[in-house]
Amino acid sequence: MSLTTRYLAALAGWMMAASAFAAPMEVAGVKLADPVEVAGSKLQLNGAGIRYKAVFKVYVAALYLDKRADTPEEAYRAPGTKRIGITLLRDIDSNELGKSFTKAFEENVPKNEMSKLIPGLMRMGQVFADQKKIAANEGFTIDWIPGTGTVITVKGKAQGEPIKEAEFYNAMLRIWIGQNPADWKLKEALLGKLS
Repeated sequence: MSLTTRYLAALAGWMMAASAFAAPMEVAGVKLADPVEVAGSKLQLNGAGIRYKAVFKVYVAALYLDKRADTPEEAYRAPGTKRIGITLLRDIDSNELGKSFTKAFEENVPKNEMSKLIPGLMRMGQVFADQKKIAANEGFTIDWIPGTGTVITVKGKAQGEPIKEAEFYNAMLRIWIGQNPADWKLKEALLGKLS
């Protein structure tokens, strides 16, 4: 092995080690791990951004996938584990949060698909109603785990039984990356289009 080859191999090894210890991404003071492990799968941060309501920062959302997605369709079709992580930037009545998700859900799901998604939507609404309040810096994750379903975890604790239908998870994703997203800039950020 020549000196140049050894040098390049050492440099490549150093770069891989450095990337493994890279600082987490930070959005509005919220540190986002990259990668994360969900149910034994290592997911990469696809994008993250802030949800604004009027001029107020409401929460930081992060989309994790097993491989990069630049369009909503690529994210929906991704076959593996997926995660949406939400960290609140202000105290929120969780019942109100659940209602806003339900509204965004309904605005992004075709009417002919709604009937089969209503049971999952009702369970999701109950999860948020049971929380009463979610404080600033607290959060929740919505994971799609193949073979298990949609798992909603609030403040580190899984809530109820998984929702089995894959269509439900993609309908949830549409809240943030659908045709009528909750926040257009956030949609672009989750798809990695904003720096």
